[in-house]
Amino acid sequence: MSVELIQREETPAQQDPGALHRVLIVDDSRLQRKILSSSVKRWGFEVHEAGSGEEALEMCKEVSPDLVLSDWMMPGMNGLEFCDAFRKLSQDKYGYFILLTSKSEKAEIAMGLEAGADDFVTKPVDANELRARIAAGERILQMQRELTEKNRLITDTLDELQRVYDSLDSDLQEAKKLQQSLVRERHKSFETADLSLMLRSSGHVGGDLVGFFPAQAGHLGLYSIDVSGHGISSALMTARLAGYLSAAAPDQNVALERLEDGSYAFLPPEQVIETLNDLVLDEMETEHYFTLLLADVNLATGHVRMAQAGHPHPAVQRADGTIEQDGPGGFPVGLMSGISFTQFEAQLAAGDRILLLSDGVTECPGTDGEMLQEAGLAEMMHDLAEVTGPPFFEALLWRLTEFAGEATFPDDVSGILFEYHGADQAK
Repeated sequence: MSVELIQREETPAQQDPGALHRVLIVDDSRLQRKILSSSVKRWGFEVHEAGSGEEALEMCKEVSPDLVLSDWMMPGMNGLEFCDAFRKLSQDKYGYFILLTSKSEKAEIAMGLEAGADDFVTKPVDANELRARIAAGERILQMQRELTEKNRLITDTLDELQRVYDSLDSDLQEAKKLQQSLVRERHKSFETADLSLMLRSSGHVGGDLVGFFPAQAGHLGLYSIDVSGHGISSALMTARLAGYLSAAAPDQNVALERLEDGSYAFLPPEQVIETLNDLVLDEMETEHYFTLLLADVNLATGHVRMAQAGHPHPAVQRADGTIEQDGPGGFPVGLMSGISFTQFEAQLAAGDRILLLSDGVTECPGTDGEMLQEAGLAEMMHDLAEVTGPPFFEALLWRLTEFAGEATFPDDVSGILFEYHGADQAK
């Protein structure tokens, strides 16, 4: 189809290498291709020519033009069909498509846009208009490619962050195993009692720790710790504290005093907590503090002497189901020097048990936003009165999950269950 190009003298364009560079001219008229090609080359672009839509489509698979100037009316595959096929090609970058046409009806323009055309130039083609439309295409392509590059950088950054996250996640998984290994035995039987422990972090690692250690003959030390905060720093502090109450190294255990005969005696629990308070303030450069309940249990008599430092009250469940929750409360460890702590006691009879829990249980929010509190714990313990040993903690966590409405809790959850059978029922 005949096209007249009004030729004008133009200064070659200085191009950004990242912008429009390669132009494909598609027209069944060799003369019109030459006229268009001459001007476009003079403007500084690399030009390729095709005499039909079919030829242009094959060329696009090899050349990948930045911009296409295509006649609408061509034999065989017309400009609309070629534009549609061009858009369906898999290309790494977007190609700007200008249709050359004598059509000006809105319906026909809409057809071109639906086929994928970006712009139109009416014939006869004015060189100034064509140059302006190509310049507009350059700006759009430049913005599109800048956006693509930014998206690529974002994708690369996200990939790198994912690799870092995966590495951290792997490290945290190992840290979780190490922290869980601090509680080596989750259940232990003695002649007069059974002991069960539970430790569940709200994340990979947490600030809760429970444990026990042998003290003087016939005595057992129990501790339940809850370090402020969550995560790695809290977990590191629990590991440090585990060393101060070590079962494997009694000489390093601040709760034990070595006697002249080589045996060990359990120091008064309130004195032990005061020692820990001084150690944290004097030797640890940390903003963390922790709550603690430390107990000295006489395995023969069931007598328990304890000291409490801001930790939840111990819950004593008697053989008849009665539940007692009481204690002096106390001040958390590591906040202020010169704090004294108060010893209190409990006497267990055969069939009684004592439960030490972190506040992750009593302060767990329910589906209505209200915390479980001591009354809710007492109700759960009453319902689970016949459940003993590790299954008790499994059932307690199940009940807590029902209460919270989800399987994850906002705080770490830990506990110790000491079940006393009595000397007359020694196994």
